[in-house]
Amino acid sequence: MQELYFDDFETGQQFHSKGATLSETQILDFALLYDPQPFHLDKEAAAEGPFNGLIASGFQTLSLAFRLFYQANVINACSMGSPGFDELRWLRPVRPGDTLRVAGKVKEMRPSRSKPDRGTLLMDYTVTNQDGQPVMTFTAIHILARKAS
Repeated sequence: MQELYFDDFETGQQFHSKGATLSETQILDFALLYDPQPFHLDKEAAAEGPFNGLIASGFQTLSLAFRLFYQANVINACSMGSPGFDELRWLRPVRPGDTLRVAGKVKEMRPSRSKPDRGTLLMDYTVTNQDGQPVMTFTAIHILARKAS
């Protein structure tokens, strides 16, 4: 894919990532470091918990989604960071062995009024599992560089 800058995007444009499969070890390692709730960290406790088994942390799912999208090389050349996310929703559990993919759709674009070298792009993301079921959705606010004139 060619290098994209703010001006190359269009509202409604869609992008897709490759997939990545989460292993039980990855889920346990992440939980141990960042989200040590029993349903993320302890197989026996998780089996008796609200999800009937071990699940990935939503924060792990969000981190993996960003990595997958970044590896798709959509915003790599122009990213200037982000002030955050809106409407983050975890829709269904992610379990060991699930393969996740990310789809991003440009929702809105706003050139900066005060800084002509950049613009703000809102992108709606949907993360799906191997069955095509949505497991997470969110809107990211990207600050993107414009092409030098």
